Amino acid sequence: MLSPQDQLTELVRALETDQHVFATDPLLITEKLQGEDGTPIQKLHRRASRIDSNGALARVLGKIDGRIKGIMIVMSVVWCISGFLGLFTLLQSNVVNFFYVLVCLLGFHTIMLGGWLAMTLINRDQQSPSWFASFVSPSYLIRGKDDVTKAAVDLYERQLQHSGMRWYLGRFSHQLWLATLTGMLLAIIFLLVVRQYSFSWESTLLSDQALVSLTQVLGWLPSMVGFGVPDSTAIAQSRLVTEAMPLSVARQWAGLLVGSLLMYGIVPRAIAWAFCALMFRRKKMRLDIKQPYYQKILNFWQRHVVDADDFTEAPAPIAPKATVSVGKKLVALLEYPADQEKWWQSGLDNSHHDFGQSSEIEDFGIVDDRDDMARLKNYLDAHPVQVLLGIHSNALPDRGTLRKIDQIATHAKDGLIVQLLSDTNSAASLTDARTDDEPLDKQAVRYQQWQTALSARKIGLVDIDA
Repeated sequence: MLSPQDQLTELVRALETDQHVFATDPLLITEKLQGEDGTPIQKLHRRASRIDSNGALARVLGKIDGRIKGIMIVMSVVWCISGFLGLFTLLQSNVVNFFYVLVCLLGFHTIMLGGWLAMTLINRDQQSPSWFASFVSPSYLIRGKDDVTKAAVDLYERQLQHSGMRWYLGRFSHQLWLATLTGMLLAIIFLLVVRQYSFSWESTLLSDQALVSLTQVLGWLPSMVGFGVPDSTAIAQSRLVTEAMPLSVARQWAGLLVGSLLMYGIVPRAIAWAFCALMFRRKKMRLDIKQPYYQKILNFWQRHVVDADDFTEAPAPIAPKATVSVGKKLVALLEYPADQEKWWQSGLDNSHHDFGQSSEIEDFGIVDDRDDMARLKNYLDAHPVQVLLGIHSNALPDRGTLRKIDQIATHAKDGLIVQLLSDTNSAASLTDARTDDEPLDKQAVRYQQWQTALSARKIGLVDIDA
């Protein structure tokens, strides 16, 4: 899976592509990061974290991740308990057949481990099984119809289909086997502490010497790490035992049983688990910054002039000059209030646009929330007026703001024109205005952003610098 930082970055990409409204405007964050140091990945991570300023996106991702890991922990605990209870049931008799118990402990486990190794060597590029993706699908773990939840679920489901998830599944499978074997080990240690066992062996097909040799071969690896194993005399004495045997001999068989479970069960499975974890890290999903979305951001951050003599800057888009009608006007402010009471007089006077003083003007006030927009659209549908929209220099041409402008332009029967207002609402150009929060170059960038947005929509801009 992607790292938590990559997941948040990719979730921001998916939501911004679907025009989601974030807690912090992505355009403003992208501008501020242009002058900061860091690798492209670091800056993309920083950008996603700042856009998710209230932590809403990170909380949804954390909830899904926590529930997937919770299911795995619960399953591991259940497997551990089942291993403990299974072996506890198996060792109820005081005299046990050593090889029968050993086969019950490690027989099926060894077959499954060998099968996994063979399939790993054969199907090296196999995709993750679809049943696993369905089993841990986030759509079953979290409910929600909001955009953030849907995008987060889609993100996790895409990760579950990645080729590297086969190693994630392998690691989880080995984790369950380790839990089972650990439960068995705990059961053996507990029973050997509280009860005295006698171990015997018998066979119809194998000779005594064959079983003696098998026991000695089996005890070679446990004896290398310090476990006691029965010698030839103890092995011979243990054939067809039906009563209590000497404690020293029983301890040798118990040491071989515990050592075999560790060396032939837990240790190989732990090695397989570590191998899958290493391969999963190597095959882990990475953030694909070659996507057009990321390339557009990176190109904006890296934009600079290499040679001023040879560089020819492309002309910046310019909004068309506002054409003022002679009919009735409706003036309104978008989101921010104005300092002057009749702010539109700086743009719509006779010297600039031949605006007749006799024309009627309807002051609508501030358009901010949904109720204001609904009231304005109802008025425009019933009255043929030209709308003059005053936009403060603090306003950003983000998706939400531009969506409001598009709606007003659609309902304004005599057209829409825009006037950009500085902090002082004077007749000076916006490029000469400077706020307390933004330097002069930032104001110029903001002005050009509005020029570009209005040019794309063919909405006239009132020139107050004429």
